[in-house]
Amino acid sequence: MEKEKKTAIIAGAGPAGLTAAYELLENTDIETQVYEQSDQIGGISQTVRYKGNRMDIGGHRFFSKSKRVTDFWEKVMPLQGEPSKDDKLIGRDVEGLATDGPNPENTDRVMLVRQRVSRIFYLRKFFDYPISLKLKTFTNMGLFRTMRAGFGYLAATVHKLKEDSLENFYINRFGKPLYKMFFEDYTEKVWGIHPSKLGADWGSQRVKGLSILAILKDMIVKKFGKQDKEKVETSLIESFVYPKFGPGQLWETVADDVKQKGGEINMQSSITGIHVNENRVDYVEITKPDGTTEQKQCDWFLSSMPIKDLVAAIKGVEVPDDVKRVASELPYRDFITVGLLVKKLNMTNETKFKTFQNRIPDTWIYIQERDVKIGRLQIFNNWSPYLINDYENTMWIGLEYFCTEGDALWQMPKEDFIKMAIKELVHIGFINEDDVLDATQVKIKKAYPSYFGTYYELDKVKSFLDTIENLYCIGRNGQHRYNNMDHSMLTAMETVDAIKSGNTDKTAIWAVNTEEEYHEKK
Repeated sequence: MEKEKKTAIIAGAGPAGLTAAYELLENTDIETQVYEQSDQIGGISQTVRYKGNRMDIGGHRFFSKSKRVTDFWEKVMPLQGEPSKDDKLIGRDVEGLATDGPNPENTDRVMLVRQRVSRIFYLRKFFDYPISLKLKTFTNMGLFRTMRAGFGYLAATVHKLKEDSLENFYINRFGKPLYKMFFEDYTEKVWGIHPSKLGADWGSQRVKGLSILAILKDMIVKKFGKQDKEKVETSLIESFVYPKFGPGQLWETVADDVKQKGGEINMQSSITGIHVNENRVDYVEITKPDGTTEQKQCDWFLSSMPIKDLVAAIKGVEVPDDVKRVASELPYRDFITVGLLVKKLNMTNETKFKTFQNRIPDTWIYIQERDVKIGRLQIFNNWSPYLINDYENTMWIGLEYFCTEGDALWQMPKEDFIKMAIKELVHIGFINEDDVLDATQVKIKKAYPSYFGTYYELDKVKSFLDTIENLYCIGRNGQHRYNNMDHSMLTAMETVDAIKSGNTDKTAIWAVNTEEEYHEKK
């Protein structure tokens, strides 16, 4: 008699969930079922379509120090071998094209090579991000600010603060004046809380190697030596790859591959109950699109759902009150993007980068100005020319706002929000109101796990969850960690490795993006 196949159930069709499904189907004979509560593939890495234009929610550079991750991307979508539309229009030579790679002009399943340009907009001027030590930086800052910044940095090298907050993390690396100019206000916009009240963990996981010394070293290497891409700090990379139609395209392609390999992907299906028996998940309860529920047995349960929702759904075992409290009070930051189609931007290109019609070259711009609520501005034309329906005659941009579900920004009626966003961009000089052709709004819940409140007690939850042998927490929300996409994918890959080997120790999975060595080496 043939042995019945074992089953893995995966909560969430974002990067972590889909990577896990793909890897399980590729490397094991385990039946795989994915349940996604929304109607969108890709989680926060989805691509939103609007009247022929596409929006990248949050902006996703495809860059990783993990060869396993980059090999995965290349396997799913090969690297371009011929120039893309914008490269052809301006006659730009692109380094790093693949030999015999596909032509993006006539092939859709392709990764583009893109140049990384992001800047800070502060004092109504552009500053490099990360902050560079160029003459332009100092002239933009003015003599007084420059002197204060210099003395502040020197003071920070002599007197190191205890890194018990994100504020102290930044001050130790840049000095207090630079921190107050370029980090304090923006960080508070993003998280809704002052950096002095945020954990330093966010800095160590996102910008661990970034500092004035790292910037100086990077400048010297670029001028006099050959840069080792394996060791460059992620915030200092100069190029990245990007799917022709945005990150959602890659995950939609992975989803199609999962189905072709025999996996199931069920949309608008929420896992609302997780039944635990003798330290194992034996079945889950699923609420289907029509509101009915069903039970599905499983041998493994992989969760990329928010820890808050995961713990609330556990049944059949007593969850300690402390664990319930910590999980239920875990903080999140939500996200609103306004997509704006305009005839043109008022800003012109004053950089070394060649652009079509002399447009500014940035993929995104950090808005540091205190008199507007907008946190970041994306320029989708520069991510990929194929995201825009009429690339040559319009600019398609994303105005990003950080908020908390239920607050004034989140509750604001859509039309009022769009009007506010347009007025803010006019106020800081980026556009003329008459140049706006169309607009839309997208809301994303629980986009960013936050690093304050009961986050500091998360180990209590982790310890409890780890007692459930066949439960694995993966991805950004699954681990309540502000992971990059590649880190989320690695949590899934580590999980599949553990399942293949029969290992129930979750240490390696939780350790992704926490060890210093991971950031500094491949």
